[in-house]
Amino acid sequence: MAGASAPKRQDTRKFFENLSGAGKSIAVLTSGGDAQGMNAAVRAVVRMGIYVGAKVYFIHEGYQGMVDGGDNIKEAKWESVSSMLQVGGTVIGSARCKDFRTHEGRLKAAHNLVQRDITNLCVIGGDGSLTGANLFREEWSSLLEELLQQGLIDEEATQRNSELHIVGMVGSIDNDFCGTDMTIGTDSALHRIIEVVDAIMTTAQSHQRTFVLEVMGRHCGYLALVSALACGADWVFIPEMPPEDGWEDNMCQKLSENRADKKRLNIIIVAEGAIDRHNKSITPDYIKDLVVRRLGFDTRVTILGHVQRGGTPSAFDRILASRMGVEAVLALLEASANTPACVVSLVGNQAVRLPLMECVQMTQEVQKAMDEKKFDEAVRLRGRSFENNLSTYRLLSFRKADSELPNGEEEEEAGDEEQIDSSFNVAVMNVGAPAAGMNAAVRSAVRVGITEGHKMFAVNDGFEGFYKGQIKEIKWGDVGGWTGQGGSLLGTKRTLPGKHLDKIAEQMRIHNINALLVVGGFEAFESILQLYVARADYEEFCIPMCILPATISNNVPGTDLSLGADTSLNAIVETCDRIKQSASGTKRRVFIIETMGGYCGYLATVGGLAAGADTVYIYEEPFDIRDLQANVEHLTEKMKTSIQRGLVLRNENCNENFTTDFIYQLYSEEGRGVFDCRKNILGHMQQGGAPSPFDRNFGTKIAAKAMQWITRTLKESYKGGRVFANSEETACLLGMRRRTLVFQPVAQLRDETDFVHRIPKEQWWLKLRPLMKILAKYKTSYDVSDSGQLEHVTRVRPKDSNTSTAI
Repeated sequence: MAGASAPKRQDTRKFFENLSGAGKSIAVLTSGGDAQGMNAAVRAVVRMGIYVGAKVYFIHEGYQGMVDGGDNIKEAKWESVSSMLQVGGTVIGSARCKDFRTHEGRLKAAHNLVQRDITNLCVIGGDGSLTGANLFREEWSSLLEELLQQGLIDEEATQRNSELHIVGMVGSIDNDFCGTDMTIGTDSALHRIIEVVDAIMTTAQSHQRTFVLEVMGRHCGYLALVSALACGADWVFIPEMPPEDGWEDNMCQKLSENRADKKRLNIIIVAEGAIDRHNKSITPDYIKDLVVRRLGFDTRVTILGHVQRGGTPSAFDRILASRMGVEAVLALLEASANTPACVVSLVGNQAVRLPLMECVQMTQEVQKAMDEKKFDEAVRLRGRSFENNLSTYRLLSFRKADSELPNGEEEEEAGDEEQIDSSFNVAVMNVGAPAAGMNAAVRSAVRVGITEGHKMFAVNDGFEGFYKGQIKEIKWGDVGGWTGQGGSLLGTKRTLPGKHLDKIAEQMRIHNINALLVVGGFEAFESILQLYVARADYEEFCIPMCILPATISNNVPGTDLSLGADTSLNAIVETCDRIKQSASGTKRRVFIIETMGGYCGYLATVGGLAAGADTVYIYEEPFDIRDLQANVEHLTEKMKTSIQRGLVLRNENCNENFTTDFIYQLYSEEGRGVFDCRKNILGHMQQGGAPSPFDRNFGTKIAAKAMQWITRTLKESYKGGRVFANSEETACLLGMRRRTLVFQPVAQLRDETDFVHRIPKEQWWLKLRPLMKILAKYKTSYDVSDSGQLEHVTRVRPKDSNTSTAI
């Protein structure tokens, strides 16, 4: 770590070796409603706690266990949390506890903690559980005083346990907690909803039915809103945005228009807390009766219920929970007497810490705003992510009649300066390998483009189709039902435009293409770069061009996440779960699994973190025979414990000589007599499948944002009756960077790219590697300078939301 080769940044980085947990005791509990991913959070807290030298305790059955004490509070060992990563719910139990609400109950709980010298609490639950924890902390010294007076504890114990530190993680499928973009369990609940909706769509399609689906969420419409976005529902009811009076007529008109438009099914999604403008609840049965009475459509109601809480956690929830669990332990170690109880959470892709009570107060204000019928205020308080989902839904949900399209009005705005014909021709295409979510992005782009008044053109088969002239206009109805389809419906090829510039320019002239939107991976980036460079020779390429990164490898510069990577991670994790189960049955077995990704180790690393891998080999972190030897020895040690199985992931291009076969043979030989080996190459199953809710939503949102950028850029570059755009800023990639979505000129991203290995020079996820190693019991150094700093919940945000948006 130190020494001659120490990096220049050494002074700004702090490593957590200095943060010791020796002599400290941490207790972890889950409380309130269960949520998938809670176990991953418990596992991370236990392992990180043990790793830093603290004692870690489970408190079973939530606060009830804390009040009852006894066997409910048990010390946790490293092995106690093995095999729980893939289990839904919470294995340490959760209960809603009346006793803890009383002073006597809290006094008993304090006594139970002091007996074990536990002064650090990690609470995983909803806002109620976290508010309870905060109250407990505020009363702590008076509770100790009382115990001392009653002679239940001595003076020394009072001194030793004088401070109680609390860190919360929000585990709730409702995503109703302000200050966090995603709560643990939300993504998995969306997976359950989308699985059901996809299944219902096939039967509805057969019978031309209308389905009314009720989803959970209590007073929060997040699940309903995002699932409506992700499945292209016809109508959605959420508590934060009650429909205008007379909504019955509007909804029925929309449903019948959709049917007239050859759409064979209608999907209506209702949040369980949905209300109208007069606070009267809107129930699925009321909607069904309305549709049957007015339209005579065959209508069915499905109430999803507790299915949404069940099942295995998604890859996203496992990673979110693991990152937050580690962050929670760091926050507890760094806490002092005057740091407020905090919540660890994720904003965009960045870990943050927020004062618990600020979040709770803001969460309560949402309810207050809704009670006072200040619905816009409620939406604003829900946070950026919710607002963006809502505005994207509004953009996509209403098809305007041709007469309403903004063709005439622009001209008046432009006044005497110039007549702008706002009907520009925008082409959309896929380039590179197929990735789940591409179709959702294309659908969103086409519909937003049409709403903005453009003529949309679809290019089939990438640039190969482009130079052959496979370009045709694509209408609103042509992209119906695309959101849930995997792969690429437009067709995609890896061909780069470089060799065919003449023909491509000619096609652009023939079809009068004024802007280009490319959805694709590294080839899409290279293609737009080639067209950008060729602007000097071809005026046809002096148009706004935008890339939406879509590749399972997540190797595109300028973005933390690419479309398709989440779906691929889920496929990898699901397979690894099955393989681990098989290995547990046979005992003493190690699986070596090869993942895709080219030279980019994202899928292997993050997949390894989500599946609980022992080792992950990637190109970005060179390894030699000594490392392989150490890994085999590590597994040999592991086989002596009660966890007798191993999981090793290898990125396909991590090393040209240490192939999957070589590693398999080495492990087989070195492990002889201790464990046996199997190998598995996952292959193209990682590229297929229906897109995950995250990819559908991400694709829909970034495409909508990109189309709005294209409209703005077209207007700015319309001069003398034509479009002319040749500045750097008019050839961009829209990427997610930490907390925001940013348009970055491809010319600037060129310097950030390693073109030989087709990866960005700097990759954020490499900092998750030490996390994975710690959770697999390796000693490593972990840079905590990037861990969340305590921030405050922001209220008034700048109105200009073009620069930043949450996912």
